[in-house]
Amino acid sequence: MDFPILSAVTFLPLAGAILILLIKALTGAQIRADGTEDDRVMYAGLLFSVATFIVSIVMFLSFDLSGKGYQLVEEVSWFQGIQYKMGVDGMSLLLILLTTLLTPIALIASIGSIKKRLTEYVVCFLVLETFMIGVFCALDLILFYVFFEAGLIPMFIIIGVWGGADRIYASFKFFLYTLLGSLFMLAAVVYMYLANDGSSDVMELENFAFDKDAQTWLWLAFFASFAVKLPMWPVHTWLPDAHVQAPTAGSVILAAVLLKMGGYGLLRFSLPMFPDASELFQPFVFVLSVVAIVYASLVAWRQTDMKKLIAYSSVAHMGFVTLGIFSFTEVGVQGAIFQMLSHGLISGALFLIVGVVYDRMHTRDIAAYGGLVHRMPVYATLFMLFTMANVGLPGTSGFVGEILTMVGAFQANTWAAAGAALGVIFSAVYMLTLYRRTVFGEITNPELETIQDVNVKELICLIPLAIGTILLGILPNLIFDITRESSLHALAQVAGG
Repeated sequence: MDFPILSAVTFLPLAGAILILLIKALTGAQIRADGTEDDRVMYAGLLFSVATFIVSIVMFLSFDLSGKGYQLVEEVSWFQGIQYKMGVDGMSLLLILLTTLLTPIALIASIGSIKKRLTEYVVCFLVLETFMIGVFCALDLILFYVFFEAGLIPMFIIIGVWGGADRIYASFKFFLYTLLGSLFMLAAVVYMYLANDGSSDVMELENFAFDKDAQTWLWLAFFASFAVKLPMWPVHTWLPDAHVQAPTAGSVILAAVLLKMGGYGLLRFSLPMFPDASELFQPFVFVLSVVAIVYASLVAWRQTDMKKLIAYSSVAHMGFVTLGIFSFTEVGVQGAIFQMLSHGLISGALFLIVGVVYDRMHTRDIAAYGGLVHRMPVYATLFMLFTMANVGLPGTSGFVGEILTMVGAFQANTWAAAGAALGVIFSAVYMLTLYRRTVFGEITNPELETIQDVNVKELICLIPLAIGTILLGILPNLIFDITRESSLHALAQVAGG
């Protein structure tokens, strides 16, 4: 039997979390007089997250880039036709790599800023990593649902315990929105399991011909869950609150990975399993996508909180993802997958950028800054790179994803593409306004006179994301060669694919 590499990369973080808890229970908590814990707990968690990233690299090297279908499949009977079945294609492979890269970066960013309940904090991130990877590996629909829903719990705790002043409100809003949407999907999953003679195998369900009426209701049930997770307008309101209240590392993972589960679900389930309904609802999704892009961009422009501005920016950029997916063209779907990966790098970096100055000034109010280039030139340079990438400057990964999704949308509906293009203009307005107000000009806040530039820890977090943003902008085929088969598979049963 081949080594179960997918199980290893999925459950290694969970094993690390359990081991850290056991060590704490056996040795006693190392609590200082001020209530803080020994920093070695953080380094232990970092060790397991880095080990997971290394295993994911081994997984990537084991993947046959020229092959078709799901690879590295692991299959064990669970109960009543439900299986522990794991496998990856090009799309899920890259999303797993994104997850395993960003988790150690998030933990490194937390060093020094999280001081109390450190063990529980690290454990939450490791458990969350297991659930996120499981979502992208699962090839059994019920197993997918378990991972998909379980990920709510550690993020709920991260926001609710280590968040800002209104963390309880934000964490419950996040939990209730996402849970309510997923309850509809659960009902659909049960129906599909019974219709398929007691099997929830994803590969079987992709070839199961549901009648058109059933497809309509099943599509709506799945869409209710994925739309909230993305999030799409008008079920996006939980996201700005969650981002503002979450600690920096929580915002990084929320924006860079958790939002991608919605787009992944649409490509993995909605299009191949419900092709007729997907075609039926294409105009509906186009309208929601364009409204999200334009509306969220305008709202972002008026924000005074840096985190909230970037949160609304995420809503707008996820609109490009759904626009590309429902263009039902290869170029659009390829662009949507690329946009998810690119946004993971860029949005994660932007939240880290905000975290750098927040750790020094303890405010995210844009008006409190200005003239940072005079005291933080390296910070200003990195901030400029990620600002330009978020705007979609050619040569960065942000440009590739946006242009391809709009090309795909143009082939399907010229008005939708025109609306998306308007959003690109607005994104330049709000991001360049943010950059000008925080970085350029003269220093008017006396507290900024002694502010320090980025340190080694922050560079370790930001440099890999900067390299990825530029590399994918210059050599996008590194991604397209891997995701081409995934795109064709998603479109195989949809008209126009």
